[in-house]
Amino acid sequence: MEPRERQRRAGDLLLWAVLAAPVAYGRLTPPQIGELPPLAAALALLGTAVWIGRRWPLVAVLAVVAGSLVDGNVVFAIPVFGYLAGRRSDRAAPAAAVFAAIAVTGSVLNLGLLGTEPSTWFLLSSVLLFAGVFPWLLGRLRRQHRALADAGLRHAQAERRAEVERVRLRERARIAQDMHDSLGHDLSLIALRAGALELAPDLSPAHRAAAGELRASVAAATERLHDVIGVLREERTLRPPGETVADVVDGARDAGMTIDLRADEADLPPLPAHAVHRVVREALTNAARYAPGAPVTVDVARDAGAVTVAVANAPPPAGPLPGPPSHGSGLLALRERVRLTGGTLDAGPRDGGWTVTARVPLDGAPAPRSADSDADPLAGAGVPRRGEPGDAARRLREARRRLRRSLLVAIGAPAGLALVLALVYYPLATAGAVLDRAGYERLRLGEPRDALGLPRRQADPPATGAVPGCEFYTDGNFPFAQAAWRLCFADGRLVSKEQIEP
Repeated sequence: MEPRERQRRAGDLLLWAVLAAPVAYGRLTPPQIGELPPLAAALALLGTAVWIGRRWPLVAVLAVVAGSLVDGNVVFAIPVFGYLAGRRSDRAAPAAAVFAAIAVTGSVLNLGLLGTEPSTWFLLSSVLLFAGVFPWLLGRLRRQHRALADAGLRHAQAERRAEVERVRLRERARIAQDMHDSLGHDLSLIALRAGALELAPDLSPAHRAAAGELRASVAAATERLHDVIGVLREERTLRPPGETVADVVDGARDAGMTIDLRADEADLPPLPAHAVHRVVREALTNAARYAPGAPVTVDVARDAGAVTVAVANAPPPAGPLPGPPSHGSGLLALRERVRLTGGTLDAGPRDGGWTVTARVPLDGAPAPRSADSDADPLAGAGVPRRGEPGDAARRLREARRRLRRSLLVAIGAPAGLALVLALVYYPLATAGAVLDRAGYERLRLGEPRDALGLPRRQADPPATGAVPGCEFYTDGNFPFAQAAWRLCFADGRLVSKEQIEP
């Protein structure tokens, strides 16, 4: 058995022992000593509730509420299992339904079938509220607090990972820029000298041909340098050899996407072709993720000096498009790849859908670096700066909102329910049992009871208890309608009347 499982079982056993203590004490001490069958039944019920409480916490609450009818000391387990239900339940609606069912069933049983006095019903309802609902709210509050702590930890970890990633990508960009500035400059000088040597008048044909080959080799090396810089500036590898935009679209169609392709990508230079390929692939990935089932249009058009690629998806059939957020290395690499070619990229919502548009020059000349780009190579590429909201930050804010909402509910719900309970109890307790002060003042000692015109019902006796030959009536005090007058009779006549001090 795993150590964690052993610890959980030991905790369940300890919980059962604590809850069983008041039940066992009540059954093993006078006047109930010797009543072993009810004791065994109550202990078995508590054990069952502890056992099923981890998987079905609300069923455990129902079990102990029902068990309190068999043994009154089981009522001490209700707040415990109510709290655990709040800790262990993901949703609030099932718990609300369970507590409402308990309240309705108990009210019908007590007021309708058993004829219980309103005061007793009020007491039982208060027990359900403060021993069941309120602990459940505290458990749910504790659950939300734990979720907030977990969200804060995830946020801190995400912030750390993002910062590490930013440092790594910034260093890669710096290396790429250094290579471009140093090697690109040196290669340009070599190509310039080779061209000058090729045009020298006193050079032999063989040497002129060698100089031409040297100039061509330097030009090819410069082109490869651009590709190496592109790889360093993005996180993903180059496209598979020979893969075209049509191949990417065919793969997406095989996966179930509906795509209308209009592409002219023949004879594109390597760097612009790679950029177009990356734009189409990333845009189709976003469409599949954020707009499943929506038709997609891929348009690749070229003119004299540039190629324009546009990937647009319609709104998803299942509902409004949430809009793919610009985060992570995907958009970073995409923007950087397009920027390396001297092009521009635009992405955003359009007509309820999402459109990615890029224009890439065919000459593949890198765009000049701006001051902002020199300061931060990741600026504008979709990677959140330190302190900017990301997924972890949004989860943290949502967890904080849930915690505040649960705190307000934990404080306000019991007070509101208690008020509703009092409003329900008050008319039940006062119906036909109210003797106002004017009526009390009109009562004369010695008058026959039948001539006094007393209310048809009596109020519950005060805490001091009933007195033989005396009747109790309320003046309608809110919300508990406690007994306010005591009238005592002898031989059918009023012999004393007294106001009961509150």
